[in-house]
Amino acid sequence: MSKLNDLAALFQGCPVYIQTHNFPDPDAIASAFGLQKLLAACGVESKLCYDGRIDKLSASKMLDTFHIDMSSYESLAADMKESDRIICVDTQKHAGNVTDFIGDEIACIDHHPTFVPMEYQYQDIRTTGACATLIAEYYSLSGIVPDRDVATALLYGIKMDTLNLTRGVTSLDIEMLGFLFRHCDPDMLADLERNNMEFTDLKAYGAAIENIELYDKIGISCVPFSCPDALIAILSDFILSLIEVEVSIVASFREDGIKLSVRSEDPEVHAGNLLHKALADVGSGGGHSTMGGGFISREKVSLLGNYPKDRIRDLFLNVLSDQ
Repeated sequence: MSKLNDLAALFQGCPVYIQTHNFPDPDAIASAFGLQKLLAACGVESKLCYDGRIDKLSASKMLDTFHIDMSSYESLAADMKESDRIICVDTQKHAGNVTDFIGDEIACIDHHPTFVPMEYQYQDIRTTGACATLIAEYYSLSGIVPDRDVATALLYGIKMDTLNLTRGVTSLDIEMLGFLFRHCDPDMLADLERNNMEFTDLKAYGAAIENIELYDKIGISCVPFSCPDALIAILSDFILSLIEVEVSIVASFREDGIKLSVRSEDPEVHAGNLLHKALADVGSGGGHSTMGGGFISREKVSLLGNYPKDRIRDLFLNVLSDQ
């Protein structure tokens, strides 16, 4: 209970925003939603916010299913003040996938490794399969029982971010899965897990298959059009499912720049470190040992030269060759 009390004490009597990473996925949404309800039980009201878009069916289904009110930064910026307090959830300030909002980021709850150290008045940064696991533990330790919607959302977030308990799972993820299952709605959970692909996604699958290149155990594919962040991650998982591939790299060329996703089953290749090193001079990236994301902004795409796909391939292969 002391962690929750410490956190809630920082936000009494002031405007509070819970900010996820840009283009939030189910784990980010579930974590923010669960924390919002938990703080409300302590007398702290808050607003959920993000930058980018809710651009994947699984994420939009969550918002509709649980009636979650999550506002874009564009709709909030005019009303936000420097003195407003922000909690970063499922992300960290300067992580490369989060916009610097107006307001003071004084707290952070995240399950990703730290690449740019920051000082917060409160932080809980631990490596787990899902950030929703950390929020579920707050409920478990505080004795506050999550309602049906919160428990179901957190459980779904854990399952999605761990690829149904096959990626980056820790003992705490399993423990919290059992805790949440006692309070969730199994039928609602099953409905969320069904029909999460849209017809337009097939075009991206086709492009990823058509453009894949194999280099020993490395599979690299560039999709020459814009894909949502979540879909790029799914394509990376898809390529990793090939028996010949232990490390998959997918890039999507978008109007705002180039979005990348990396997956690794090779214990000697840390996906987050690979992205961080490969993109050091042209963009930003990071993540867990088994999965990570990166971005090259439109302003820096020119640094890749006349053949950006080839340059991206070489950046990653050069790092891998040094390992």
